[in-house]
Amino acid sequence: MTELTIGDNSQVSPDAAIANDGEGTTTIGPDATVRSGTIIYRGVAIGSGLRTGHNAVIRGDTVVGDDVLVGTNTVLDGSVTVGSHVSLQTNVYVPRNTHIGDEVFVGPHATITNDPFPIREESTIEETVIEDHVSIGANASILPGTTIGEGAFVAAGAVVTEDVPPDTLAVGAPARHEPLPEHLVGGNQIA
Repeated sequence: MTELTIGDNSQVSPDAAIANDGEGTTTIGPDATVRSGTIIYRGVAIGSGLRTGHNAVIRGDTVVGDDVLVGTNTVLDGSVTVGSHVSLQTNVYVPRNTHIGDEVFVGPHATITNDPFPIREESTIEETVIEDHVSIGANASILPGTTIGEGAFVAAGAVVTEDVPPDTLAVGAPARHEPLPEHLVGGNQIA
């Protein structure tokens, strides 16, 4: 039996779909805004203050912290962990086995991947980790099995093929590592 709990002061568009069939518990904390076209599957746990754009998708076995934005057309493709105070902008793709820390910004059209050899070769889905206070620019691509270290900044359009050390700038395709410019040093403060 499925249990569905939606916290106080939440607004769910009548055109949104929150799974209430099958097995598993779905919890959406208080003060949520779920916009039209959004689909939230069963087996999802979401903290307070969720905001979605239109047509966002949050698949099962996903855990989302407090004060998270899941932008228009953004997909959390199941078995994803998202910390608190995270902003996932429009058209972001987050695959299974991705862990996103607190105070993370992911820009429009950024893509995280988890399969090193899609379709061509049998492979294991790899875990990708984005640590606390990371900023990822628009159209960046994060390849499978990488870790973006705490406080790192991935430039727009960068293609991250290897781990990015903490407090480092990743720029280019493939991304090279540079010292973080002084004006980018410090943690994110996402409201």
